[in-house]
Amino acid sequence: MTAPSQQQIGDAVVALERGGVVLMPTDTIYGLHAVATDPRTMQRIIDIKGRDADKGFVVIGASIAQLERLGVLFSERSRAAVADLWPGPLTAVVALQSPIPASRGAKTLAVRVPALNWLRDLVERTGPLASTSANRSGEPPLVDPKTVSFRGVDALIDVGPQDGKPSTIVDFTGDEPRFIREGESFFTQKVWKTLRKSL
Repeated sequence: MTAPSQQQIGDAVVALERGGVVLMPTDTIYGLHAVATDPRTMQRIIDIKGRDADKGFVVIGASIAQLERLGVLFSERSRAAVADLWPGPLTAVVALQSPIPASRGAKTLAVRVPALNWLRDLVERTGPLASTSANRSGEPPLVDPKTVSFRGVDALIDVGPQDGKPSTIVDFTGDEPRFIREGESFFTQKVWKTLRKSL
């Protein structure tokens, strides 16, 4: 992927810090993003997508430590597993100390540390971001921002068409990890192997 310019990144940071919604790529697909602790921006994404208001968002962080400061709770074993797999396209469902706006009332949260240096640097500046695929609910994920069909986005980072696959999702809230969705096959095999080793 071509990295965005510093101007694009700076504009996105300003928009996010002002309570905006930003359309930008991750290491998987394009997504809509907003500060995860701001209830107003969560509602804005819900309105843009036509999304179920009770459905929690994925939250991307710059690091495990940043997510823990948000209130994410890892067990010793699950922390070891994600430390081996992040940054990368693994979404981990874990417990929360208490609900946050992005969790939509739940005491669990789906979290990820993306494998793009510029995106982790951006999130280090803004704080953790709610992230959801850039499409209206029920439609295919957006792969080219030039085809966007909804309004209300405050900034755009356009690096051209993306054909990445959604992340692998693993639920770590039970006694044993449980696969919810398999992503790219090679990475999913890596997740299986890591879980067998760590857990």
